[in-house]
Amino acid sequence: MRSGLDVAVQMDPLEGVDINGDSTFAMMLEAQARGYRLFVYGVESLALLEGGQGTKTRLTASVRPVTVRREKGNHATFGEAKRTDLSEMDVILMRQDPPFDMAYITATHLLEHVHGVGPGKALVVNDPRSVRDSPEKLLVTHYPELMPPTLVTWDVGEIRAFRQKWKDIIVKPLFGNGGSGVFRIREDDQNLNALLEMHFARSREPLMIQRYEAAVRKGDKRIILADGKPIGAINRVPAEGEARSNMHVGGVAQRVDLTPRDIEICNAIGPMLKERGLIFVGIDVIGDWLTEINVTSPTGLQELERFDGINPAGLLWDCIESRLSA
Repeated sequence: MRSGLDVAVQMDPLEGVDINGDSTFAMMLEAQARGYRLFVYGVESLALLEGGQGTKTRLTASVRPVTVRREKGNHATFGEAKRTDLSEMDVILMRQDPPFDMAYITATHLLEHVHGVGPGKALVVNDPRSVRDSPEKLLVTHYPELMPPTLVTWDVGEIRAFRQKWKDIIVKPLFGNGGSGVFRIREDDQNLNALLEMHFARSREPLMIQRYEAAVRKGDKRIILADGKPIGAINRVPAEGEARSNMHVGGVAQRVDLTPRDIEICNAIGPMLKERGLIFVGIDVIGDWLTEINVTSPTGLQELERFDGINPAGLLWDCIESRLSA
C-alpha cells in the first residue's frame, strides 16, 4: 500500500453528498485512511493555458485541500482554495455526475493534457479519452450477444415498427442518468407519439428503445468491476408502480450473488475495460441481459460494503496503485 499520494477529486459539491450512500465519499475515506492527501475542485474551475513559443501546457483548477469523516453534518473540513497545476497531482478522480453533454465531453479533452503516469502527469480515473469514447448506453451495443433487443434511432417509423414487434418497450434518452426521462410504453399505451414529438421538439439526439424485460421486477443488478474484474453486485428493486430501479427514484438496494451469466458477461467485457483504463465501472444487468456499462460516475460501493462485508473502495485503490507502479 502506498502513502503520500496527492489525490484531486473533480466532483459535484462535496457539501451536499449523502455520506452513507455516495461512492465518491467512500473512495475519499479510503484514500485518507491510506495516508493520501485529498483535494477537491469543481469542473467549472478548470482552466487550460496554452500557446506561445516555449510555453508549457498548464491545466489548473481552484483546488481546496479537504479532510473527510463519516460524521453527518460535519463530514468535511476544507482548507483555502488555491489555483493549482493539476499535473502536480498523482491521481485525479473524475467523479462529477452526468449528463454526458458537451460540457462533460470538454472536461475529458482538458484532462487529457495531464493524464498519464510519471513526472508532470496525473493518472486520471477513469481515462478521460476512454470515458469520452464510451457513452454508457452505446458502449454496450458492441456486445449484441449480451444485450436485449435494442434500437437506437431518430426515425419515428423504426421506433413504431420496433414497438409493434416487441409490444412492451422502454424508451430512454441516450445521455441521461439516474433514470431521468425513462419511460415504459406498453402495447395499449397511446402516449408513444406524443412522447416522441416532445422529445424531438426539444432535442437533436436519438433515442434508445429496448424490449421491456419483466425480470426487472426482481431487480436491476449493478455489478462493480475494478480494472475489468467483478468485485460484487447489489440488486436494485423498483418501487411499487415504478418501472425504473434507480435508487434516485425509489429503487431499494438488496444483497445479491453473481450468477454464471453475470460472470460470463464480465469476462466478455472485462479485457476491454482494462485495456481502455476504465478502472471503476458499474454495469447494469436485468435477468440475463446487459443493459448499460457505466463509466462516468458509477455508484454502489457503500451498499456493496454493507451487504458483502468487503472493502470495494480499497480494491479500487489497489488497482489504481498498481497502475501507478506499472
